[in-house]
Amino acid sequence: MTDKAVILARGLGTRMRRERPGVELGPERERLAAQGLKALMPLAGRPFLDYVADSLLRAGLRRLCYVVAPEADVLRDHARRVQQATDARIECVVQAEPRGTADAVLAAEGFAGSDPFILCNGDNLYPDEALAALARLTDERCYLAAFDRDDLARHGNIAPERIRDFAVVSATPEGDLEAIVEKPAEPDKYAQHGKLWVSMNLYRFTPDIFASCRRISPDPRRGELELTSAVADLIASAKTAVRVLFCKGGVLDLTSRADVPAAEEALKGRRLCF
Repeated sequence: MTDKAVILARGLGTRMRRERPGVELGPERERLAAQGLKALMPLAGRPFLDYVADSLLRAGLRRLCYVVAPEADVLRDHARRVQQATDARIECVVQAEPRGTADAVLAAEGFAGSDPFILCNGDNLYPDEALAALARLTDERCYLAAFDRDDLARHGNIAPERIRDFAVVSATPEGDLEAIVEKPAEPDKYAQHGKLWVSMNLYRFTPDIFASCRRISPDPRRGELELTSAVADLIASAKTAVRVLFCKGGVLDLTSRADVPAAEEALKGRRLCF
């Protein structure tokens, strides 16, 4: 089992900054979005990152690591506040430049050490059950949490037309990950157990991921070191089989300002452990 989790909290918030007719964030949320700090947006009276930390703590993950930008003092303050209010140990590590998600994972190598760890986004709130299931795993393999596309549409705040563009998970009948397929032309051919499964960037990694993050080259389209490329390298290296953990439930998402109203509504009345 692991009690470590790495939260990617450095995002630039590019899509959140774009104005959208009819969706007003308000002064405080606008300020945070402009600084790339959408994970700290107040929703139902608490910063969104409070809910993320709460779910991780409930899953038994007591050692947390925020990957932040060099100037993100407000995230360091948040980490200190949560640590003081709980029995968790929280630290921040710096990703010097926004060079992609694989580079962000590398920033947490010292925190992970020789232990497995959960990796998640700071602007996504995942089902408690999925986090707990990943934390309970005891073997030496890496895992990708895959979510039923229809479940995401029914139980989250992500519009179905957006979910259709998400990366699809291709797995063997035995549950080994074959590939994470971006925008497949024929997504239905990747169906498993009668469902189509997508990636929401939730993993359980062993330290083998760090070597793969170092080996890859920047994505030719975006110029960034993509975590999906590192996972593909991990599969190809044959050192570590990557398994798929098929999960139920929805995910709350804060990618764009259109996501905010439904996320806030879903969080009303939610009680946190701190």
